[in-house]
Amino acid sequence: MKIGVIGAGVMGKGVAHRFAQYGYEILLLDNNKEVLNQAKSAIKRELRFRKMYDKTIDIDAIMDRIQVTSSYEDLSDVDFIIENVCEQEEVKKEVYISLEKVCKPECIYMVNTSCIPITRIGSYTARPDRIIGVHFMNPVPMKDFAEVIKGWKTSEDTIEKVSNTLKAVGIGCEIVNDSAGFVSNRLSHVFMNEAAFLVYEGVATAAQVDNIFKNAFGHKMGPLETADLIGIDTVVDSLAVLYKEYQDDKFRVCPLLMRMVEVNEVGRKSGKGFYQY
Repeated sequence: MKIGVIGAGVMGKGVAHRFAQYGYEILLLDNNKEVLNQAKSAIKRELRFRKMYDKTIDIDAIMDRIQVTSSYEDLSDVDFIIENVCEQEEVKKEVYISLEKVCKPECIYMVNTSCIPITRIGSYTARPDRIIGVHFMNPVPMKDFAEVIKGWKTSEDTIEKVSNTLKAVGIGCEIVNDSAGFVSNRLSHVFMNEAAFLVYEGVATAAQVDNIFKNAFGHKMGPLETADLIGIDTVVDSLAVLYKEYQDDKFRVCPLLMRMVEVNEVGRKSGKGFYQY
């Protein structure tokens, strides 16, 4: 089985890594060739690190299963698409219009989105029955769970095939109905945004907020550590989607988050966010 992975950023390279490690042939697409090269190098570094603890990992075999491209035409024979581009609806729309021109009719699209409704994305295609949300958790190679979202037109056959494919790579899932932000991000983004407001208002430092959250509630990561891991820019884009959908002030983006994006202090991927990396 062959899988096309769209977007070679944080999530895309994690998805490519996970599926290739379980034997799937991967075609990783990004319009930035430098990003593609960086993604392959990052996957190889991660595999080398993991091999220190698991000698059975065959790095060369896994890397051979990951091919890269910047051309949509190369996706003509893939069985699944996993889309991971930025959380901006117009960008995603362009991606699906491009995919529709080349993908075979039976190809299933897995939409790895944080907040944009799956039903709406399905409306950009002629196959809404074969579109489903799969919200992978970050980092994908280490997280054995995904939130799966049914669009209004998603077929039972699509749900079954995607569930079985996730199971084949060791990922369990919960299947929920479509709603902007779904379950996980309607909750998590309120936490991250409110945590940012606490820092913005001078109530506490980022480290204090995260330590209180972890020690009080038993979470492994605090909300601002999580924001740095996801990317502050992605958090801001997701909050904008939620605010537009629900018109609820609880999703109003904290000004501190917007300023951080403006100076490219967006977390781990830029080397600095709420913490230095």
